[in-house]
Amino acid sequence: MLQNISEKDRKRLKRKIHIRKRISGTAERPRMTITRSNRNLSIQIIDDLAGKTLASASTLEKELSQLKPTVEGAEKLGEVMGKRLLEKKIKQVVFDRNGYLYHGVVKALAEGARKTGVVF
Repeated sequence: MLQNISEKDRKRLKRKIHIRKRISGTAERPRMTITRSNRNLSIQIIDDLAGKTLASASTLEKELSQLKPTVEGAEKLGEVMGKRLLEKKIKQVVFDRNGYLYHGVVKALAEGARKTGVVF
């Protein structure tokens, strides 16, 4: 599985697997996972027990397409996700950084969601 990818991606996938062994989302406290690339950001709220995505937000959506994968764009995307969670009456989540280091865009996204009142 980890043979034909770059060293950087291989290390991230190892971190991701290590994290996911310990983190799981439930209906009361779903898992907030992020995916970032050079062009886009996306967030999903997942109930792992039911195997369902409860909410999502992405820069691929028409109304969010003006957001760039920068620190400022990530913070605004986090705020949008936080508002969507509060509409669904979800106040607590488990943050899954998906193997990415917790700084820059990932940190800004988390802080944007925290601004709206989501606890993790």
